[in-house]
Amino acid sequence: MRGRQVFMDSLVAHGVEKIFGNPGTTESPLLDSLQSYPQIEYVVALHEGIAAGAASFYAQASGKTGVVNLHVAPGLGNAIGMMYGALKANSPMVVTAGQQDTRMRLRGPVLGYDLAAMAEPVTKWSVQVETADEMAAIMQRAFKIANEAPAGPVFVALPINVMEQETEIGASASAQVFDAPRPEPAGIAAMAAKIMAAHNPTIVVSDDVARAGAHNELIALAEAMGAGVWFEGIRHHAAFPNRHPNAKAILPMDAGAICNTLGDADLVLLIGGPFFEEVWFTPGTPFPNGAAVLQIEETPARIAHNHAVDIGLVGHLPSSFGAIAEALSASGDYQTAAKARNAALASESEAARTAYQARSQRAWDRDPISMARAMAELKAGTPDGAVVVEEAITAGLDLAQAFEFAAPGDYLSGRGGGIGQGLAGAIGAKVAQPDRPMLAVSGDGSAMYSIQALWSAAHHELDIVFVILVNREYRILKHNLDTYRQRFDANSNQDYPQMNLDTPALDFVTIAKGMGIPGTVVSDPDALAGAVKAAFAAPGPHLIAVHIEGKR
Repeated sequence: MRGRQVFMDSLVAHGVEKIFGNPGTTESPLLDSLQSYPQIEYVVALHEGIAAGAASFYAQASGKTGVVNLHVAPGLGNAIGMMYGALKANSPMVVTAGQQDTRMRLRGPVLGYDLAAMAEPVTKWSVQVETADEMAAIMQRAFKIANEAPAGPVFVALPINVMEQETEIGASASAQVFDAPRPEPAGIAAMAAKIMAAHNPTIVVSDDVARAGAHNELIALAEAMGAGVWFEGIRHHAAFPNRHPNAKAILPMDAGAICNTLGDADLVLLIGGPFFEEVWFTPGTPFPNGAAVLQIEETPARIAHNHAVDIGLVGHLPSSFGAIAEALSASGDYQTAAKARNAALASESEAARTAYQARSQRAWDRDPISMARAMAELKAGTPDGAVVVEEAITAGLDLAQAFEFAAPGDYLSGRGGGIGQGLAGAIGAKVAQPDRPMLAVSGDGSAMYSIQALWSAAHHELDIVFVILVNREYRILKHNLDTYRQRFDANSNQDYPQMNLDTPALDFVTIAKGMGIPGTVVSDPDALAGAVKAAFAAPGPHLIAVHIEGKR
């Protein structure tokens, strides 16, 4: 058998059903082989970044390993930004790229480069297959490493001549591993004692909770603690229901502001992530002075990765949450205090909702449409059970107020801070969950980083409603420029240089039409909900360009 057969058999052995790719000449062995493997669908993209971003979101939405097919050095280079996002998101992915014939490596071939070295900084493991005899072992290891906690992308370079070499070593699957260790009882006891000594505990939750399926157990733990639950500033999942009375808000992006937001918490429980993705430097830690800091993770690598903790607990997240909640329930006095805190949190939540609605009403009739109104109308037009893929950025807080995300899978966004993930991610999310309605919300600036995703949606007939929030500016960059000027006491004689997108104005409906997708422009807020309903009712993808207000 040839190396390409071993490669394809390895994909089958690991349960691969989709390849996201943008191929070229050196990928010819893979493309030709697909005809013999009808169980694997090739999802084609017009840019390598789209393929990598779609695979990352596919992995997050499906719980399966995303597989990517790229073309030599330029193709890999185009995908590296999205691979970085996948690394930060802990998306299990096997990224491949065709490589030139290794017999040409001393001739300086036109597309020859050290692909493994290129990919190494944004992957867990990066390797080139040197002989067909290595193919099975490398592919087995690639899937193993990609899925080991914390998960992430690996890279495999596939020289065209190696794909055509003969070998007698066939494909093998990674071992079936059952890894759900019970947490150490002494650790449970120590953590429970620390929690019971606190008067104002709080929880900060990240994406691993959603990936571990520990949603319901976290609800029970938060209620047993009487603790509010905060989200990281940048997150991939809604790991806790955003309408639960104990749900707080999204934390800011620097240590000082996080500390101020956590207020008078005397205990902070970190769960499911490395914590935190900061943008701005401030001295000190993100934790209130004197607060105990605890952390629960499924891998020791997460514990105290960025910040010192008082107690760390490694264990299966659902089991850990359940064991701690059970220990807390044994104390009647503590449960009385927790119930009182839960009641206070419910009152705070209701007051915050009322205050938000009042602010929204004051902006309700603005022209162009306010972000709060736009998100409310989007929600009114979106069917129940829809998945929301969000890259609204400055409209994200309003989107979280408008939509209810009750369980993992209801919401997906991007990690790492790189923009352009939303439209690409919607492709992968829809491929992973074809039976759920899909709403992709993106800012106009972000959309232009991955606008080619529209073609993939049309080509594969994916029922996605793309909503582009058109304010004709990089609004987030204007906010960040304000912050920079304030933090560094920088004076400027310019308003917001190079941050407007109005000359010429982007015509998203025409762009969508050119890629085979019908589009609608909405400037009247009263028309938005109806436009969204109509888009969901029609087969195939649809784009809605919503003219919203810019920075005020």
